Amino acid sequence: MTDAARRIGDLREQLRLHNYRYHVLDDPIIADGEYDALFRELQALEAARPELADPASPTQRVGAEPTPQFAEVVHPRPMLSLGNAFNEGELAAWRNRAAGLLERDDFDLVCEPKIDGLAIALTYEAGRLAQAATRGDGSRGEDVTLNVRTIKSVPLALQSPEGAPPRMEVRGEVYFPRDAFRRLNEEREANGEPPFANPRNAAAGSLRQLDPRVTAGRSLAIWVYQLGWAEGAETPPTHYETLEWLRELGFRVNLQEIERFASLEGAAAYCEKWERERDAKNYQTDGVVVKIDRLDYQRHLGFVGREPRWAVARKFPAEQAVTRLTAIGVNVGRTGALNPYAMLDPVQVSGVTVRQATLHNEDDIRRKDVRVGDYVIVERAGEVIPQVVGPVLERRTGDETPFEMPSVCPSCGSPVARDEGAAAHRCVNAACPAQRYERVRHFASRAAMDIEGLGEKLVAQLLGAAIIRDLPDLYDLTKERLAGLERMGEKSAANLAAAIAASKSRSVPAILSGLGVLHVGAETADLLARRFGNVRRLMDAGQEELEAVPGVGPIVAAAIAAHFANAGNRDIVDRLAQAGVEAIDAEPPADAGGTGDLPQSFTGKRFVVTGRMEGFTRSQAEAFIKERGGQVSGSVSKKTNFVVAGEEAGSKRDDAERLGVPIISEEQLTAFAESGEAPDVPIAGALL
Repeated sequence: MTDAARRIGDLREQLRLHNYRYHVLDDPIIADGEYDALFRELQALEAARPELADPASPTQRVGAEPTPQFAEVVHPRPMLSLGNAFNEGELAAWRNRAAGLLERDDFDLVCEPKIDGLAIALTYEAGRLAQAATRGDGSRGEDVTLNVRTIKSVPLALQSPEGAPPRMEVRGEVYFPRDAFRRLNEEREANGEPPFANPRNAAAGSLRQLDPRVTAGRSLAIWVYQLGWAEGAETPPTHYETLEWLRELGFRVNLQEIERFASLEGAAAYCEKWERERDAKNYQTDGVVVKIDRLDYQRHLGFVGREPRWAVARKFPAEQAVTRLTAIGVNVGRTGALNPYAMLDPVQVSGVTVRQATLHNEDDIRRKDVRVGDYVIVERAGEVIPQVVGPVLERRTGDETPFEMPSVCPSCGSPVARDEGAAAHRCVNAACPAQRYERVRHFASRAAMDIEGLGEKLVAQLLGAAIIRDLPDLYDLTKERLAGLERMGEKSAANLAAAIAASKSRSVPAILSGLGVLHVGAETADLLARRFGNVRRLMDAGQEELEAVPGVGPIVAAAIAAHFANAGNRDIVDRLAQAGVEAIDAEPPADAGGTGDLPQSFTGKRFVVTGRMEGFTRSQAEAFIKERGGQVSGSVSKKTNFVVAGEEAGSKRDDAERLGVPIISEEQLTAFAESGEAPDVPIAGALL
């Protein structure tokens, strides 16, 4: 073996270990920067020695080329569904039936959260991922191997292949973490796209993308919950011990939440606890799965119909309600998209009064056959916005009215056109008042130029009085002009004028997000900023050059090119430059791919920002960190390096103290950026 081959093998083993520690155990033993250095070294060696390529290498979690369709997979053992128990009495009845068939009452029960995602079967041969298939109808599923390979918590090669059977299948649930789902929907809405209804649908849609590169960008995760089958090796005798063994092999198993009980009372208490705390986790659950622990007892009990006798799903109450749909309204977004929404008789859903709910688009309304006057089922799961699930057909009288998308814009009366091959209808008038309002509101938002004090009502007031007509006019607003507005005091006017002036120095990603280019949200804006360095260079780029940016596909590239081909949009950019918005013509980095002269003090470090600060808004602090090479997360975990805490930091500070994550102040953050030396702070508290 050559030195290069030995080093490649060593790097692969190191990276597999670190992936296991990070994604499965949630306990990394090296910093992100060290991991990145090992990863880049392996990439370079593999590129230099293509004959040593290995599909199980940690570098191969990238989206492959799109596939025309999914091949059918026949499951060697069917993936069957569970029977349901909706209360403690039904759970007791299930256990009593099992006890009667076993002719004994002394068996353990294993309880685990029922993840609301997409069931998947992973087949491993010689310790390597060979195939991934959806459950489908239970007997036949679809081959989604290329997509599953992009999920970082799915091992491409097992941690201890020598302890694994020659061939085995494990089963798990692919799901969308709540925080990642929230970020995805925020970006879709910012891009004028309808949000996904819930994490389960988003996970299923992401896993069944014909282009695996789309799946790769979706932050999916997996919990493995069962050994499907194994050949040529002895396996543990109980379900719980099997889960422990699977975790040792490198699979992500939710053992911190799975418990074993000797009594039904213990299992019932576990179910009640999870029903109360179901929304506290970063994954969506719809119940608890209760299983008989001993596998020989499972085999003895077998199946009835398509359900195992040895397991049952203790389902949570549905987070739904029925109310009357009184009307369907239509909003116009900043990209001109017409978005229908349901206007409802007020109804309580999950403790919240719901008066409006999303209907997504005309196709969705027709597919569900929702009509004005219908009684409809309204759902609100976890943190998801309310949505109309469908009509209650039994309560239909015949007086209901089918919905028709308006042929003219409800805001300006201009013609409405439907995007070719898409569900969206759009107002064709770029000067539409509704679009103009949404553009200015988005431009001023925290996700873009972060102009504090310029809220929705003030934007409407400025546009309604013709004080501004579009984005560049904001920079003509002086303290004196603002002070003349109704309900605007002198101090408020001065503060707003200062905030508008300060926004001139916002980052390139901030201005790119603020311009409202279709399909360009925060993540895409970051990619474009790193590649082009300023807005002017991006504006002058052709579609081919845009498509060459990693992470920017043909659809996004076409939308960017079309946006800047419009003379009106180019004029807005020119006027913003004249107003002094620095990101338009900022000096790009020498390699057009970095962050200029800013020191990369935070490379490899993960931060969480919380609380109120003096010198930053939260979005400014997050941009400050990203511009210096750091990563920003919305929640505290063991992977967090520092929590930057201001006043009224709340639960995130509590989480840091509980997990032993260093807490630093705003001043310590800026000192860290300048010196490159991490603050030396006591664990669980730096602010006195």
